[in-house]
Amino acid sequence: METAAASTEITVLIWSVVLLLAQIVAQAVAIYDFGPKYLFSSRDEERRPNVLAGRLYRALKNLLETYPAFIALALALVVTGKAGGSAATGAWLWLAARVVYVLLYAAGVPVLRTLAWIVSFVGLLMMLARLAA
Repeated sequence: METAAASTEITVLIWSVVLLLAQIVAQAVAIYDFGPKYLFSSRDEERRPNVLAGRLYRALKNLLETYPAFIALALALVVTGKAGGSAATGAWLWLAARVVYVLLYAAGVPVLRTLAWIVSFVGLLMMLARLAA
C-alpha cells in the first residue's frame, strides 16, 4: 500500500490534468480560422469547425465521458488505502491510452482509435476491480 503523497494514482491524476488542459488548448487553437471577431464573440452563430478542430473537440468530449470515473477511482483508491498494484497499472494504462487516443483521433485513424479507447476502459476496470476487492 502506498501513502497518499507517494501514490501512483495521484501522480497519474496530476498528469491527467495536464492532458485535459493540453486537449482544451489544442482544440481551442485549432479553430483559429474562425477569426478573432468570432472567437471573441458570444458565438451565437453556429460555425462548422475545420476537420482537425472537430476531431480535437470530439476527442475532448470523449475524454470528459470517462474522466469523472477516473478521478473518483483514483481518489477512492488512495482514501481507502488500496492504491498501487493493479490499480496503479490501470491508472497508467488509462492515461497512456487516452494520450494515444487523442493523437489517433486527430490523425483520423479509425480502428486503432477505438482500440485505444478500449484499452483506456480496461484501465478503469482494473482500478475498479482493485477498489472493489
